[in-house]
Amino acid sequence: MLTKNLKPQSTKSKPVDLTLIEHLEELRRRLIICVIVVGIASIIAYFNIQPLLNWLIRPVGTVVFTKPTEAFTAGLKLAFFIGLFVSMPVILFHVWRFISPALHQNEKRSLFWVVPVSVVMFAIGMAFAYFVAIPAGLQFLLSYGTSQIQPYISVSSYISFLTFFVLAFGLIFQLPVAIALLSVAGFVSPKYLRQNRRFAIVAVFVVSAVFTPTPDVFNQCIMAIPLYILFEMSILLSVMLFKPSSSFHLH
Repeated sequence: MLTKNLKPQSTKSKPVDLTLIEHLEELRRRLIICVIVVGIASIIAYFNIQPLLNWLIRPVGTVVFTKPTEAFTAGLKLAFFIGLFVSMPVILFHVWRFISPALHQNEKRSLFWVVPVSVVMFAIGMAFAYFVAIPAGLQFLLSYGTSQIQPYISVSSYISFLTFFVLAFGLIFQLPVAIALLSVAGFVSPKYLRQNRRFAIVAVFVVSAVFTPTPDVFNQCIMAIPLYILFEMSILLSVMLFKPSSSFHLH
């Protein structure tokens, strides 16, 4: 009778080894795909830019343009921004597909949730900015107008203000995702976060001062308050996800 020695196979898949040229070719291919997707989405957004612009300028009421080309360039800028946001799931998917061959199977399972959660949190941050932060901030800023000082907001400056504010809130709403990743990796513990809460408060206002497009304290508080709430939520996430398996972690 012939017998075979069956060796149990490891459940962990090894990372795929590629040469530098193969990595660059893969990166080039995925970058081209992302650029094409952003371009198509931006073109579609541009041909529908008027109803989108009418919806976006509702918090300020009306805008003007002071240069012959200003309305055209503002439409292009807004179309690109909308195209970039709509394409974000595709971009993140290709980022994931590019880095996933270098990960073990258990690492892939641990990080698979990052892309969808990041997209959702970014969208929530943008929605909070548009529906809460921007109307409140504009109401405060425009209240300084008088009968002799009337607001005369150009479409270009408003689109820049709106884009910066919305992107800033989208980024700060990534804080729980970042803390969760660090906790899963074992680099940051709940104890460390609690002990450094007072430094976090200072950091929150510093970040708000940097990311707020206006220097007034009111708009900084509009960003600082939700950012601090996100920090407290991150502590709760760290309690649930912290794995002290790393040789280096903050505690």
